[in-house]
This record gives sequence, structure tokens and C-alpha cells, in this order.
Amino acid sequence: MTKFEELFSQYPCLRNDEEVKNAIATIFSEEYETNNNEEVWKQCLHQIDLTTLNGDDTTEKVVKMTSKVNDFPKQYPSIPNVAALCVYPALVSAVHETLTEPVGIAAVAAGFPASQTFIEVKVAESALTVKEGATEIDIVISIGKFLEGNYQEVFDEIAEIKDAIQPAHLKVILETGALKTAENIYKASILAMAAGADFIKTSTGKIAVNATPEATYVMCQAIKDWYEKTGIKVGFKAAGGISTTQEAVQHYTLVKHILGSEWLNNQSFRFGASRLANNLLTSILGSETKYF
Repeated sequence: MTKFEELFSQYPCLRNDEEVKNAIATIFSEEYETNNNEEVWKQCLHQIDLTTLNGDDTTEKVVKMTSKVNDFPKQYPSIPNVAALCVYPALVSAVHETLTEPVGIAAVAAGFPASQTFIEVKVAESALTVKEGATEIDIVISIGKFLEGNYQEVFDEIAEIKDAIQPAHLKVILETGALKTAENIYKASILAMAAGADFIKTSTGKIAVNATPEATYVMCQAIKDWYEKTGIKVGFKAAGGISTTQEAVQHYTLVKHILGSEWLNNQSFRFGASRLANNLLTSILGSETKYF
């Protein structure tokens, strides 16, 4: 038995996809409406990594987004600000030089979004991004290596990047739409946490299938199982395709049900989003709002 077979054997990795769907349907029918309120909408906004990850991003665009975050408390004093801004590595310095609010500076790195480059490049890019001012680094697992069962290399890459970026936090993206099955998503969650992930994250937003309730359910179950066995608390980030208030509340409902109120803060639960912030503001204020 390999060490990873031994690791996986300690956790209920065999997850039935149909049972996951049925469990989610039950949770939503019993708990969604209770959570669909202004207090939760504000909390979801407070958990957003306000994100722009486009090829045509410019310094001017990122500075404007950062300035909006700086001015947010003056414009909406009764609504908590976002958790962080998330950009490409080359634009971290623009955020760092502009930001005055106490929110995080997150950046994707390590060959995002495909992770198909050399480990030396991944480590160097991640470390340089922290040097530029990033406080959080989001990386993607080597999906192909995971799917072919090369767990050791996937583990080693995460652990090496984690070591290179300290004291920044490491958010590990599983790209759950590519993993497809509940069993794969669960195993990848355990592997990433064992390698030192501070957060595990659903998706890049760059493929057809991104954050789904099914992925959130399975990943949160893995976080719960990991915490119960190790005592180590790992955060969860739902990202990619979450744009409506309804979708945010659905993911919030699953996190609350599985992990409990201890995770309902922006130190342990994030959304990666661009359009979601304005849609939550619209729900909170009761009229269409396009602030960000």
C-alpha cells in the first residue's frame, strides 16, 4: 500500500454522486429560505475575493477596482467591505500601491489556469508574487498528474509552493469540473490539505464547468472530515460562475450545514467573483446597483 492509498483509506473517499445530489436537494428545501436574507447577503459580500483575471486587464483597470474598494466604506458604511482583491501576478504591485483598506491581496500563480509548466517556474512565480505584495496565492493542482494517479508529484508541488510563499496563505484550486466525480473531488481535497493548503478552492472560472453545489458539498465534507481527524481548520473558496445572490446563498447554505457557523467568516470561507458583488449590493439595497 502506498502512502497515499493509506492516506485515502483513513477517509470516506467513495462518494456516490447521486447521493450527493439528493443530500443537496434536501438541504436546500429545508434551509435555503432561512438563509436568504439581508444579513446573509451582507456576509456573502464580505467574503468575496473581488476578481479580475482577463487577458486585457490593465494597470488602470486594476487601480480603478482597488480605488472602489478603498471608497466602499464611505459609500456604504453599513455594509462590510469585500475580503480581498484577486488579480494576475503582474498587477499585484498596482493593487499593493493603491490599496488603503485592510483587505487581502490575492493573486493567481504557478502557471494558472492550466498548471502545465515546470515546478521551478511555479515556485518562482509564486514567490515573486508574494514579494510584490500578495498576501494570498491561488494555485491550480496539476490536474493531469492527479487523474493519472501521480499523487506524489501533485503533493510535492503543493508542499514546495507552500514553503516558498510563507507567510502568505495558499489557496489550492482543484478545478472540480475537470475532476468530474465526487470521489475524485474528495480525494483531491484530502491530498491538497495534507500538502499544506490553507484553503481549498473549487475552480478557475476558465473551463466549462466551474463551482457547483455538488463540488461545494463534497469539498466541505472533506474539510469537516480532515478537521475532525487532525484538528487543522482549512478554509473553503467557491469560485467560477457564481454571479447571482441565489447561487451565493446556496453555497452559503451548504457551508453552514456541513461546517457550521465557525466557517461563516472571511477567514474561512470565500467567494471568487466579479459580477456577484454588484448583484449582492442590488439585493441588499433593493434597487439595481453597479458600484464595482
